[in-house]
Amino acid sequence: MVNLQLGASRAVAFPSDRVRSLFPALNQKPAFVFFDNAAGAQIPQVVFDAIHGHLLHHNVQRGGRYSKSMEVDDAIAHARDSVGVLINARHRNEIAFGMNATSFFRVLSLAIGRTLEARNEIVVTELDHEANIATWLQLEREGAKIVWWKMREDNNLHVEDLGLLLTSKTRLVACTVASNALGSIVDVAAVARLAHAAGAEVVLDCVHYAPHAIIDVQAFDCDYLICSGYKVFGPHMGFLWGRLELLTELPTFREDFIPDAPPGKIEAGTFIYENVAGMDAAVSYLETLGASLAREEENTTLVSRRDFLVRAMTAIREYEATLSREMLEVLQAAAATVYGVDHSTRLAERVPTLCFNLPNVAPSLVTETMSDRGIGIRDGHMYTPRLMKHLGISLDSGVIRASLLHYNTVEEIHEFGNVLGDILRSQ
Repeated sequence: MVNLQLGASRAVAFPSDRVRSLFPALNQKPAFVFFDNAAGAQIPQVVFDAIHGHLLHHNVQRGGRYSKSMEVDDAIAHARDSVGVLINARHRNEIAFGMNATSFFRVLSLAIGRTLEARNEIVVTELDHEANIATWLQLEREGAKIVWWKMREDNNLHVEDLGLLLTSKTRLVACTVASNALGSIVDVAAVARLAHAAGAEVVLDCVHYAPHAIIDVQAFDCDYLICSGYKVFGPHMGFLWGRLELLTELPTFREDFIPDAPPGKIEAGTFIYENVAGMDAAVSYLETLGASLAREEENTTLVSRRDFLVRAMTAIREYEATLSREMLEVLQAAAATVYGVDHSTRLAERVPTLCFNLPNVAPSLVTETMSDRGIGIRDGHMYTPRLMKHLGISLDSGVIRASLLHYNTVEEIHEFGNVLGDILRSQ
């Protein structure tokens, strides 16, 4: 249990032991430390049960007149409501379900590519996952002009630099909320203010930010937001949110029998219903966590689903700041080069995803040694080849990434630090 200072008057213990008990993968033998969560989170039991329950009782197609089919329709509608509450959408039909984030970026880019006309400039960043870059580069063949929002020498994006790139021809700005490589957080509300002032739209990659802090599309003031369920304690699936009026106008591919209205016009073909049921359960897991934390507090006024989700994600964010601080201390003790935000006074600018390299040690050796000691981390380019180029790092070697979530512990970080020490002593 780790105490979080949530205000001047009280401290609440984050229930790390209780949380870990809900994730079957964290309670197997031999023990394994999951520090590769940026590649995908583990799932709680309720998510497994929801997937299993769907396949056992409702493994049928939607649109039938019999009860089991209608129950699938209801389950999908409930999941839209749940995801809508998670991200603070205005309407359930703003939520589209599909395979993954990458496919949704492509669906969106194909549609936007048909609307460029005089506004044909698209701003992309060096910080982003390649999924939110390559899909826009494809539009150059449609007449798009790509404008690069580049990082400074501190390896961060600066919003004031974006303002200098926006013109009357800017169609949209595509950027991440949090880097899947560096863990750096972008002030996307400020991005939206600048973009909208120029008459442009904003597409956000929220995949990496989603498990770490509360998503609020209304506060972000974005136009589109894309996420992956398997990063936020659900199964492999993705979802797209867009302003209802924008989704209604998008010229998307659809079969003739599909109405030209969201969300159906965005969801080409049949998606995986059992995974949507699992995503619904992942939201309920977070909601239940928030409700349990609220019950332990005095004079709580939280009553709605959104209240409980905000409470859960606020506690997660604060607890994970403890994990980030411990990781930075361990890496500094190992004389590691940490890329991105590397000081404990700036924890508000990052999530506990850290890319680093050790002096004169191959990244592959570190990950293989960690694996031998029961710790899962990753090495490589992290699907960010343009970021690696900015950092001056070869794609062949890349960096080492340790990525943590709220089910990880300070004790696991110390174990990780011990292995780092052994690696350094063996050189």
